[in-house]
Amino acid sequence: MSTGTAVQWDLTYRPRRMPRIAIAVAAVVLAIHILFAALLTISDTGVQIGGSDQIGLALIGVVEAAAILLFTQPRLRVGPSGVAVRNLMGERLFGWDRVRGMTYPDKGFSARVLLPDDEHVPVLAVQAWDADRAVSAMNSFRELAQRYGSNPDGETGPVEQS
Repeated sequence: MSTGTAVQWDLTYRPRRMPRIAIAVAAVVLAIHILFAALLTISDTGVQIGGSDQIGLALIGVVEAAAILLFTQPRLRVGPSGVAVRNLMGERLFGWDRVRGMTYPDKGFSARVLLPDDEHVPVLAVQAWDADRAVSAMNSFRELAQRYGSNPDGETGPVEQS
Protein backbone atom coordinates (compact mmCIF):
# COMPACT_ATOMS: atom_id res chain seq x y z
CA MET A 1 0.00 0.00 0.00
CA SER A 2 1.62 3.22 -1.08
CA THR A 3 -0.59 6.15 -0.18
CA GLY A 4 0.68 9.56 0.75
CA THR A 5 -1.30 9.75 3.98
CA ALA A 6 -0.73 7.77 7.13
CA VAL A 7 -3.44 5.21 7.85
CA GLN A 8 -4.34 4.31 11.41
CA TRP A 9 -4.99 0.69 12.26
CA ASP A 10 -7.04 -0.51 15.20
CA LEU A 11 -5.79 -4.08 14.90
CA THR A 12 -2.42 -5.30 13.70
CA TYR A 13 -1.96 -9.04 14.00
CA ARG A 14 1.03 -11.20 13.09
CA PRO A 15 1.33 -14.93 13.63
CA ARG A 16 3.67 -16.08 16.35
CA ARG A 17 4.54 -19.68 15.55
CA MET A 18 5.01 -19.69 11.77
CA PRO A 19 7.76 -17.00 11.69
CA ARG A 20 9.72 -18.83 14.37
CA ILE A 21 9.50 -22.09 12.46
CA ALA A 22 10.41 -20.34 9.20
CA ILE A 23 13.51 -18.76 10.73
CA ALA A 24 14.66 -22.09 12.16
CA VAL A 25 14.06 -23.95 8.89
CA ALA A 26 15.81 -21.24 6.86
CA ALA A 27 18.83 -21.42 9.17
CA VAL A 28 18.99 -25.22 8.85
CA VAL A 29 18.65 -25.11 5.04
CA LEU A 30 21.38 -22.48 4.78
CA ALA A 31 23.68 -24.37 7.16
CA ILE A 32 23.24 -27.62 5.22
CA HIS A 33 24.04 -25.92 1.91
CA ILE A 34 27.11 -24.20 3.31
CA LEU A 35 28.29 -27.43 4.94
CA PHE A 36 27.82 -29.41 1.73
CA ALA A 37 29.57 -26.67 -0.24
CA ALA A 38 32.54 -26.84 2.14
CA LEU A 39 32.68 -30.65 1.98
CA LEU A 40 32.19 -30.81 -1.78
CA THR A 41 35.89 -31.05 -2.62
CA ILE A 42 36.89 -33.56 0.06
CA SER A 43 36.49 -36.78 -1.91
CA ASP A 44 37.98 -37.42 -5.32
CA THR A 45 35.18 -38.81 -7.47
CA GLY A 46 36.82 -37.99 -10.75
CA VAL A 47 34.57 -35.00 -11.39
CA GLN A 48 36.28 -31.63 -11.43
CA ILE A 49 34.64 -29.56 -8.69
CA GLY A 50 36.01 -26.12 -8.07
CA GLY A 51 35.40 -23.05 -5.98
CA SER A 52 32.69 -21.78 -8.30
CA ASP A 53 30.70 -24.97 -7.66
CA GLN A 54 31.04 -24.46 -3.93
CA ILE A 55 29.94 -20.84 -4.18
CA GLY A 56 27.03 -21.83 -6.40
CA LEU A 57 25.81 -24.43 -3.93
CA ALA A 58 26.06 -21.95 -1.05
CA LEU A 59 24.17 -19.33 -3.08
CA ILE A 60 21.41 -21.83 -3.83
CA GLY A 61 21.09 -22.23 -0.06
CA VAL A 62 20.86 -18.45 0.35
CA VAL A 63 18.07 -18.25 -2.25
CA GLU A 64 16.16 -21.13 -0.66
CA ALA A 65 16.54 -19.63 2.83
CA ALA A 66 15.32 -16.26 1.54
CA ALA A 67 12.27 -17.93 0.00
CA ILE A 68 11.53 -19.70 3.29
CA LEU A 69 11.84 -16.39 5.16
CA LEU A 70 8.87 -15.07 3.17
CA PHE A 71 6.77 -17.01 5.68
CA THR A 72 7.72 -14.39 8.30
CA GLN A 73 5.75 -11.72 6.37
CA PRO A 74 2.02 -12.43 6.94
CA ARG A 75 0.09 -9.67 8.69
CA LEU A 76 -3.51 -8.58 9.13
CA ARG A 77 -4.39 -4.94 9.75
CA VAL A 78 -7.88 -3.61 10.36
CA GLY A 79 -8.95 0.01 10.61
CA PRO A 80 -11.41 2.61 9.39
CA SER A 81 -10.09 2.41 5.82
CA GLY A 82 -10.63 -1.34 5.57
CA VAL A 83 -8.81 -4.63 5.93
CA ALA A 84 -5.18 -4.95 4.80
CA VAL A 85 -3.96 -8.50 4.22
CA ARG A 86 -0.28 -9.21 3.64
CA ASN A 87 0.51 -12.82 2.88
CA LEU A 88 3.86 -13.94 1.45
CA MET A 89 4.29 -11.05 -0.97
CA GLY A 90 2.55 -7.73 -1.18
CA GLU A 91 -0.26 -6.24 0.82
CA ARG A 92 -3.82 -5.83 -0.41
CA LEU A 93 -6.24 -3.35 1.10
CA PHE A 94 -9.94 -4.17 0.93
CA GLY A 95 -12.38 -1.38 1.74
CA TRP A 96 -15.26 -2.09 4.08
CA ASP A 97 -17.64 -1.91 1.14
CA ARG A 98 -16.07 -5.14 -0.18
CA VAL A 99 -15.46 -7.05 3.06
CA ARG A 100 -18.26 -9.42 4.03
CA GLY A 101 -16.55 -10.90 7.07
CA MET A 102 -13.84 -13.31 8.08
CA THR A 103 -14.29 -17.02 8.59
CA TYR A 104 -12.19 -19.98 9.54
CA PRO A 105 -12.90 -23.13 7.48
CA ASP A 106 -13.47 -26.35 9.43
CA LYS A 107 -10.36 -28.08 8.08
CA GLY A 108 -8.44 -24.98 7.10
CA PHE A 109 -4.94 -23.87 7.91
CA SER A 110 -5.72 -20.15 8.04
CA ALA A 111 -8.63 -17.74 8.11
CA ARG A 112 -10.26 -16.15 5.05
CA VAL A 113 -11.56 -12.66 4.39
CA LEU A 114 -14.90 -13.05 2.65
CA LEU A 115 -15.55 -10.86 -0.39
CA PRO A 116 -18.56 -10.40 -2.69
CA ASP A 117 -19.51 -13.05 -5.28
CA ASP A 118 -18.31 -15.97 -3.13
CA GLU A 119 -14.69 -14.87 -3.35
CA HIS A 120 -12.26 -15.01 -0.47
CA VAL A 121 -8.67 -14.12 0.32
CA PRO A 122 -6.60 -16.34 2.62
CA VAL A 123 -5.22 -14.63 5.71
CA LEU A 124 -2.02 -16.50 6.53
CA ALA A 125 -1.54 -14.38 9.64
CA VAL A 126 -4.48 -15.99 11.46
CA GLN A 127 -3.61 -19.68 11.82
CA ALA A 128 -4.80 -22.62 13.87
CA TRP A 129 -1.27 -23.04 15.25
CA ASP A 130 -1.61 -19.82 17.23
CA ALA A 131 -4.70 -21.16 19.06
CA ASP A 132 -5.98 -18.57 21.56
CA ARG A 133 -4.16 -15.68 19.88
CA ALA A 134 -5.91 -16.53 16.60
CA VAL A 135 -9.29 -16.72 18.32
CA SER A 136 -8.63 -13.34 19.93
CA ALA A 137 -7.70 -11.87 16.54
CA MET A 138 -10.90 -13.24 14.99
CA ASN A 139 -12.98 -11.73 17.81
CA SER A 140 -11.21 -8.38 17.48
CA PHE A 141 -11.78 -8.44 13.72
CA ARG A 142 -15.49 -9.09 14.21
CA GLU A 143 -15.82 -6.24 16.69
CA LEU A 144 -14.11 -3.86 14.26
CA ALA A 145 -16.20 -5.19 11.37
CA GLN A 146 -19.34 -4.32 13.32
CA ARG A 147 -17.98 -0.84 13.95
CA TYR A 148 -16.76 -0.04 10.43
CA GLY A 149 -18.26 -2.51 8.00
CA SER A 150 -21.58 -2.88 6.27
CA ASN A 151 -23.03 -5.41 3.88
CA PRO A 152 -25.24 -4.65 0.84
CA ASP A 153 -28.41 -4.87 2.97
CA GLY A 154 -27.17 -2.05 5.19
CA GLU A 155 -26.48 -4.31 8.15
CA THR A 156 -23.22 -3.88 9.97
CA GLY A 157 -20.61 -6.51 10.61
CA PRO A 158 -19.67 -9.70 8.84
CA VAL A 159 -22.36 -11.68 7.08
CA GLU A 160 -20.80 -15.08 7.73
CA GLN A 161 -19.22 -16.19 10.95
CA SER A 162 -18.08 -19.69 11.72
